[in-house]
Amino acid sequence: MKNIEVKGLLDAGVHFGHLTRKWNPNMAPYIYTERSGVHIIDLYKTVAKIEEANKALHKIAASGRKILFVATKKQAKNIVSDKAESVNMPYITERWPGGMLTNFVTIRKAVKKMGHIDRMKLDGSFDALSKREKLQINRQRAKLEKNLGSITDMTRLPGALIIIDIKREHIAIAEARKLNIPIFAMVDTNSDPRLVDFVIPSNDDASKSIESVLGFLTDAISEGLAERKAGKEKASKETTEKK
Repeated sequence: MKNIEVKGLLDAGVHFGHLTRKWNPNMAPYIYTERSGVHIIDLYKTVAKIEEANKALHKIAASGRKILFVATKKQAKNIVSDKAESVNMPYITERWPGGMLTNFVTIRKAVKKMGHIDRMKLDGSFDALSKREKLQINRQRAKLEKNLGSITDMTRLPGALIIIDIKREHIAIAEARKLNIPIFAMVDTNSDPRLVDFVIPSNDDASKSIESVLGFLTDAISEGLAERKAGKEKASKETTEKK
């Protein structure tokens, strides 16, 4: 696994917390000091927490389960979609669809609806519809794509969630907790770390900070996937040799 250095995190501004008056006292163990009314995060603790998260994510990826990335704030959207796509994982960067986890069956139905529309376009039955019907179906398909686009291949509940800004994504947090799905999250000084299984104390507002932390996490996932692939190839080779 890639070496995580405090200097790199410092350069990315990972240490900048919120104004001291906006703090959550439960973040006290992760705060190093305060400067000009702003809390400064202890980056040595951040490094330790990233390493801990990496080991767990590596294991989940190697087991073949999906890891769902969640970030709907403007400065995180593009970074999250890029990082998730780089390791072929699902992500939510538009509005969190309520019941995404707790009512997964309904979400799967919506995904199937998208598939049905796509098949209609391929088999020609779409062409037989009136102009108005085509317009309605296209609108419906576009809406589903916007909200569920990257989770169309997620046929079962994810093995974990990676979340940027737990205050903003409180519905996702509540659903994951209800189902005991492990939560990995960048947690800023204004949030409650007790809601998360793997806390990464960090600045969850600056795009540089988000990119830096997610870079380490996706590297760990990538290594887990490579390990799984190598294991499969080895097993396949052994089976062939036995024959």
